[in-house]
Amino acid sequence: MKRIALLRERAITAGSAGSTGSHCPASGQWSPEGEPHVVQTFFEGHVFPAHNGAATVWHRQYLVSESR
Repeated sequence: MKRIALLRERAITAGSAGSTGSHCPASGQWSPEGEPHVVQTFFEGHVFPAHNGAATVWHRQYLVSESR
């Protein structure tokens, strides 16, 4: 039961943004605010760094699945 609760919590936080100095809520590819073409991979628990020497908000990038 505990594992299921953790997976639900992870699904809720996976779409959220994180700011410089906070911990990454879910592993994946993230982009700094205003620069969606800049992509970095962060793992869950990693501390978000500054971007270009300034604090920023990081947004998770999602892959669009192709239809068959």
